[in-house]
Amino acid sequence: MIHTFIGEFGHFCVSLAFVSSILAAIAYFIGNYAKDDKIFWARFARANFAVHGLSVLGIIFALFWIIANHYYEYHYAWSHSSNTLPVEYMISCFWEGQEGSFLLWIFWHVVLATILTVRRGEWELPVMGVFMTVQAFLVSMILGVVIPILELKIGSTPFLLLRDAMPDTPIFITNPDFVPEDGNGLNALLQNYWMVIHPPTLFLGFAASLVPFAFVMAAMLNGKFKTWIKPTFTWTLFAAGILGLGIMMGAYWAYETLNFGGYWSWDPVENAVYIPWLILVGAAHLMTASQRNQGMIRPAALLAVLSFILILYSTFLTRSGILGNASVHSFTDLGLSGQLLIYMLFFASVSFYFLIRTWKDFPKSKSELQVYDATFWLFIGSIVLVLTALQVFLPTSIPVFNAIVENLGFESNLAPPADAVEFYGKWQIWFGIAIALLSATGQFFWWKKLSKENAWDAFKLPFILTAVFTTIIVSVAKIQDWRYVVLILASIYSLVSNSAVIRRIFKQGFKLSGGAIAHIGVALMLLGVLTSEGYDRIVSLNNTGLLYNREFSDEMNKENLLLFRNQPQRMQDFTLTYKGIRMQAVDFPEYIDKEKLRHTPVPHLKIAETDFIYKSEIRIEKGDTLQVFDENNYYEIEFKEPSGKTFTLFPRVQMNDQMGTVVSPDVRKFWNKDLYTHLTSIPDPDQEVTWTDIETHTLHIGDTFVVNDFIATLKDVLRGQPRADEDVMVFARIEVLDRTQSYIAEPVYQIKDNMVRGIPEFLEGLGIEFTLEGLDPTTGTFTVRTRSTQRDWVIMKAVEKPHINLLWIGTILVTFGFGLAAWRRYQEAQQKRTKLGN
Repeated sequence: MIHTFIGEFGHFCVSLAFVSSILAAIAYFIGNYAKDDKIFWARFARANFAVHGLSVLGIIFALFWIIANHYYEYHYAWSHSSNTLPVEYMISCFWEGQEGSFLLWIFWHVVLATILTVRRGEWELPVMGVFMTVQAFLVSMILGVVIPILELKIGSTPFLLLRDAMPDTPIFITNPDFVPEDGNGLNALLQNYWMVIHPPTLFLGFAASLVPFAFVMAAMLNGKFKTWIKPTFTWTLFAAGILGLGIMMGAYWAYETLNFGGYWSWDPVENAVYIPWLILVGAAHLMTASQRNQGMIRPAALLAVLSFILILYSTFLTRSGILGNASVHSFTDLGLSGQLLIYMLFFASVSFYFLIRTWKDFPKSKSELQVYDATFWLFIGSIVLVLTALQVFLPTSIPVFNAIVENLGFESNLAPPADAVEFYGKWQIWFGIAIALLSATGQFFWWKKLSKENAWDAFKLPFILTAVFTTIIVSVAKIQDWRYVVLILASIYSLVSNSAVIRRIFKQGFKLSGGAIAHIGVALMLLGVLTSEGYDRIVSLNNTGLLYNREFSDEMNKENLLLFRNQPQRMQDFTLTYKGIRMQAVDFPEYIDKEKLRHTPVPHLKIAETDFIYKSEIRIEKGDTLQVFDENNYYEIEFKEPSGKTFTLFPRVQMNDQMGTVVSPDVRKFWNKDLYTHLTSIPDPDQEVTWTDIETHTLHIGDTFVVNDFIATLKDVLRGQPRADEDVMVFARIEVLDRTQSYIAEPVYQIKDNMVRGIPEFLEGLGIEFTLEGLDPTTGTFTVRTRSTQRDWVIMKAVEKPHINLLWIGTILVTFGFGLAAWRRYQEAQQKRTKLGN
C-alpha cells in the first residue's frame, strides 16, 4: 500500500511555505518604505510569516512521519532509514540527505525570525524582509518542481516516490505499487550520538549568521549606519558561539567515529565552515571596538556581510558536487549546483552593491588609531582573523578555480595540498601564535588606560610569569622544536594575561569577563592541539621482529599489535587480551557474545543459546529471539594495568553494503591523556578457510587428548531431545583448556531414517572444529574427528594523545565566554529598553 496522502500533504506545505515567504518578503519591504499604510503591510507580512512558519512545521511533521513509519515507497525514507535502525538515529535520518538538512536550516530561520517578530521595534520590517527573501531561496531548494516549457528543475523534494525517482527499475515497470520491505539504512559513519546533536547546532549557527547580515542590509536600506550595531551585537556573539560549538562537535564526532587518528583533517568542508566562523569572530571584535571608535562600524558591517556570504559559499562547496571525492562530508549533486550558485551570487552581488554604494555613509574615525588605543589592538586582531581565514580559503577554493578555468576553455594544473595537515599546519601555527598574543595584549588595553609611561607596569608581572611557566614546561617536557616553544609561550601569555584581567574586573561584575574567558579557552585549545597532535605517541609497536604480512606496509607491520583470541599480549604498561566479537541487541544494555547467538534466515534476528543476565536479572532467556544490529561488530579487548585494574574497549567494525567495511575507534580517557584504539585488520569473512589434516580420536568418557596444542577432555555423551523428524540425536560435551579459561564444544551425532551424520561444532576462539562421527555401544567408545585452522585474531593500533582534554575544556570555555558576553549585551539592551519605556 502506498501512503500518498502524507506525501501530498508535505508537497502542499512546501508550496505554501514558498509562496508565503515571497509574499511576506514583499510585504515587509513595502511596509518598510510605506508611510500611510505601514501598519496594514506590517500585519499582512506577519500573517504571511505565520502561515510560512506553520507550513514549515507541517513539512517537518510529514517527513518525520514518513521516516518513523518506514514508508519506503518514498525515496528519502528508503535511502536513509531501515527497519533495524535505533530510534535515536531516526532523527539523524531526517537531516542526512540534502533536503532534510535544508529543512533543518529553514526551521532554525523560522525560530529566529519568530523571536525577531515578537520583539518587533523599528528594525522588524527591513530585517524580516531580508530574512524572508533568504527563506524563499532556501525553501526553493526543497520545492521539487519542473517548469514544463523550460524543463527547468527547481529544488529537490523529500516527498518524491521511489518509483518516480527510479522509473527505469524493472520492478516498477512490472509493479508500479511495489514497496520495498526495508531501506538502505543510515550512513554507517552517522550512527553516532554526536550526529543527533551536531547538525542541529551547526545549522543553528548557520541560521544565526543571517541576523547580523540582515541588520547590516536593513541599515543600508534605511540609512541607519550607526544604530544597527547595538541590536546586532548580541546576535553576532550568539552566532559565533553556536557556530564554533557546532564545528567542534563535528570535530569530536570525527575523533570518536573516524579512524584517521584525530579530530581535524583540514577537509575542504571542514575548512569551508571554519572560514566564516573566523570572519564572524572578527566582526564581533570590530563591533566591540565600535563602542569607542565609530570608525570600526564600517569594517564590522563588511565582515558581518562576508560571514553570511561565506556560509552560502560553504553550502555551495558541500552540495554542488564540485569537490568530487576531495571530501568525506560532501553530498552528491542532486542537480542543484546551478540553483546554489544563483543563490550565493544573488546575495553576494546585492549586498556588495549596497556596501559599495553606501560605504562613504558609514561613520569614519575622528582620529588615527594609536598603539596605546584599545581599538587599535582589536582592529589588528580582526585583520589577523581575516588573514587566517584567507590562508585557508585560497587552497580550499582550488576546485572552484579549476572549474571556472575549465568552463572558460582553459586548463588548470592547480591541485589541493597533497598533505593537507602538514600544509595548513605550518601556516596556521603562526596565526594561532598571533591570535594568542593579541588576545592577551588587547585585553590589557581595553580594561586599563595605558600609555608609554605606565605600560611596563601593567605587563611586567604577566611577562615574568609567562617566562617562568614556559621555561618549566619546556624543560620538563623536553620540547626542542622552536616553533612549539613559541606557541607555548604565546598560549601561556594569553592564559596569564586574561586571568589577570578577570581578577581585575571581577569586582565590577563577573559578566564583564566573557571575552577574557573565551580568550583563555582559545589558549587552552592551542595547547591541546599542540600536545595531542604534536606529541601523540604510538604505543602498539610490534616488538616481535616478525612481519605480520609481506603485503602490509612497513608502517602497518611496525606500528600495530597482533592479538590472538584469549592470548595475552604485552603493550607498554598494559597486558591486552582480545576476548572475541560482541553485538548490540535491542533492550539489552550490554554487548552480547556473538558466539552465543544462533543465526536465523533474517539477519537482524538471532536466537539466544544461553541466558543473558544483567545486574543479577535474566533479561534474555535461552531460546528467546532477539533483535540485534547485525551490521555492527564490536571487538572486546581487555586492558590490564600493572596494578591489576582492568578496563575494556570495544573498537567497532561495521559491514555496510553501501560503504564496505567501516572502522570506528574506541577511546579510553584518563585525566592527562586519551588512549585511542582502532582495528587495522581482521580476518576476511569471505576468505576460504584453510584447514589442517583431519585427526580421528577414539575415546572413552573422561579420556584426554591433544588438539592443536590444547588439552581436550571428553566429559560426557548425552542423548538429546530429538526433533519431530529425527530418530536419535546424541551430543558430546568436550572441554578444551586454554591458558586462562576453558571452552565447551557440543558436536551432535544424528540418526535419521537409518542415515547417520555428524554435525560439527566450531570453537572460533581456538580455531578447532569437533565432529562426533560414531559411537560403539559394545566397547563404550566414541569416535571424534578434529581439524583446526588459524584461531581468531585482530590487528590493532593504539595511540596516546597527551593532554587532549585541554582542547575540549578550551572549547567549553570559548562557548561559555561567547554566551556570557551575549547574555550581558542582552541584559544591557533590556535595561535600556525598560528605561526608555518608563
